[in-house]
Amino acid sequence: MSQAREHGSEHWRKRTFKNRSIGSGSAGRKRAAHLAFGTPVLPLLIVGAIVLVDLAGGAGMVWLPLLAAGPALAATTSRPYGVFYVGLLAAALSVMLGIRDGVPGDELAAVVSGLAAVTLASALASALRWRRERVLAAVRSVAEAAQHALLAPIPSSVGPFQVAVRYSAAAAEARIGGDLYALVPTPYGVRMIIGDVRGKGLPAVGTAALVLGVFREAAYDEPDLLTVVARIERSLARNLGYDDFVTAVVAGYPEPGRLEVVNCGHAPPLHVSASGSVSSVDPVHPAPPLGLRALTGETPSLQVLPLADGDQLLLYTDGVTEARDHGREFYGLAEGLARHVSDEPASTLAALEAELQTHVGGRLHDDAALLLLRKPLAPDRAPEVATGGGSVTLPSPPRPPAAGAGVGCGQTAE
Repeated sequence: MSQAREHGSEHWRKRTFKNRSIGSGSAGRKRAAHLAFGTPVLPLLIVGAIVLVDLAGGAGMVWLPLLAAGPALAATTSRPYGVFYVGLLAAALSVMLGIRDGVPGDELAAVVSGLAAVTLASALASALRWRRERVLAAVRSVAEAAQHALLAPIPSSVGPFQVAVRYSAAAAEARIGGDLYALVPTPYGVRMIIGDVRGKGLPAVGTAALVLGVFREAAYDEPDLLTVVARIERSLARNLGYDDFVTAVVAGYPEPGRLEVVNCGHAPPLHVSASGSVSSVDPVHPAPPLGLRALTGETPSLQVLPLADGDQLLLYTDGVTEARDHGREFYGLAEGLARHVSDEPASTLAALEAELQTHVGGRLHDDAALLLLRKPLAPDRAPEVATGGGSVTLPSPPRPPAAGAGVGCGQTAE
């Protein structure tokens, strides 16, 4: 995924070196690396090639004007001082070659004047380019901060679940888009949402921020998952246009073994059993996307299914399932999940991402999000602890009582 972002609890540590000699050597290497990075290698090679051709052929005025290609190309790769360096070198070489080849003084002066004009213009273009790049870097840092505020990083474990997230914005330069997700522990169990805002760009980002803000507040306040969805619907009805909407899946895990799902026009989640079989959690009573309830009059329903130890649930957006290869064939997410499912959600999503990138040829054309959670296996018995004369088996912790008895996968709660 282009610009794919894996959220987790990763922390980078800075190392401090106490040895001053090592520090000074490191600083010297950094200065040398910086100088090498700013050196206009390709423009210098072009200037050198023109000089060699002139020395070999002795054509004089035929080749000397081509030296202006050096500073012109340096403007695209170097800072202004690099452009001036190439320009001065080209001017000096043109004078030397002109004198060697017997070029008349007025013609040689015209060549040098042309090189000076090209060098000044190229230096100005280089300065403007570097200024735009600094502004772009600042904007991208702001976008990165907005990414963390809007799509807060999700740790590798939340409540009883192992969790992994992958997100990719359609625009190569973007950090955020119209897809949204959140997973929060609440007094009513772990609750999560994944959705896709109609459209792209800043309006879609604003709508995504609105949905996530309402969800995070309602998830803590409302004991009923349908009430959480209703609050999001009311907020969107006040703020969206008539042709705007958000497809979403809102899910909750209120008690062990019981998973609640509300699907509002979104792609159905994929359930992976402990044995590795993959099935789609299709809604029993399809509901319209969020923001369109007033037009249809239909209300979403609560779907309850069991989630046993070892089971996994994959939530995703249509940017994944609608990704096509060069032959216009869609990516088979269910088949890919069955091939790459493992006990580590992060490893599973990494394998899915690599396969998806290969399928589309390295570039997605829509925002894409993947949220995978796994209920770890509860040990049937505690491990044995070795003692001097043998082993002692520790007592197993009490297993939680079964919840949601009589409610099967795909049934609707009354």
